[in-house]
Amino acid sequence: MSDIFGGILGTALRGLAGQGGTGALSDILSQVLARTDLGSIGGLLQQLQQSGLGAEVASWLGNGANLPISVDQLKNALGDQRLRQLATQLGLPVDQLLDQLSQHLPGAIDHMSPHGTLEEQLGPG
Repeated sequence: MSDIFGGILGTALRGLAGQGGTGALSDILSQVLARTDLGSIGGLLQQLQQSGLGAEVASWLGNGANLPISVDQLKNALGDQRLRQLATQLGLPVDQLLDQLSQHLPGAIDHMSPHGTLEEQLGPG
C-alpha cells in the first residue's frame, strides 16, 4: 500500500509542475511533512534556506525562472534521517524521493506561490 503513496506523490509532482494545480501535492506534502520536525511545506523551505539554498527558494517563490536544485543539495539540506523518514512515509526509496523532489519541487513551489508568497504560512505567526 505504501507504493501507492509513492506513485501518487510522483504523479502529483509531475502534474503540478506541468499544469499548475496545487491541491494534491500540497495535501500530500503537508500530511507527510506534518509527521516530521519540518512540520509543513513552509518548514521545508525554511530548512532549505537555512542550508544555503535561499537563492533557489527565492527563485521558486518569485517571478521569473526557477533555479534548479540537485539531489546532492537536497541530501545535504535535509540530512539522511529526515530523508529516510520522508521516504518511508511515502513508500519510496530515498534515491527516488530525492530524484522526484529535485525534478519537481521548484515548479511545484512556483505554482503554490502565484503571488510571490507560499499559500501556506512559512512559519508561526
